[in-house]
Amino acid sequence: MNGKAPSPIDTDTDQRSRLGQRLKATREYLGLSQQQVAERTGIVRSAVSDIERGVRKVEVMELQKLARLYRLPASYFLDEEEAADAGEHALAGLPRTARPLSEGDRIEVAKFIQYLQARRQAEEEEVGSLRPPHRPEGDA
Repeated sequence: MNGKAPSPIDTDTDQRSRLGQRLKATREYLGLSQQQVAERTGIVRSAVSDIERGVRKVEVMELQKLARLYRLPASYFLDEEEAADAGEHALAGLPRTARPLSEGDRIEVAKFIQYLQARRQAEEEEVGSLRPPHRPEGDA
C-alpha cells in the first residue's frame, strides 16, 4: 500500500469490472449466450460484451433490463462487496414479492425456509462429523 487514496478513475474502472464480472457470471450460470441476451433485452451483442469486460459503462435502463432477464435485483450487480451474495439481495426483496401471495402461500414459503435451514444444518453437522477429532499439541 502506498498510502495514496485511489483515484476516481481507478474506482470507476474497478466498479465497471466488478459489475461486468457479475453480469457475465450470471449469464453463464443461466446458460445464455451474449447473443441471446442481446435478443431478449434489445441491447446489441457488442455492447453486452463490452459491459461484461468492463470497458463500457452500463446505462441504468440497460441494467434494469439485464436484472429483469436474470431475475435478480439490480442492487446485486451494483453491490461493492467482492463477496456479494445474490441470495441476500433476492431475500431483501422478499417482502415485496410475497405481498400478493395468499396467507397459505406465505405459510408454505416459511415452511420451505425452515426446511432449507434444517437441511443446511444437517449438511454442516455431517461435514463436521467427518473431520478427525482435534488433538491438543504434543499428543501422538
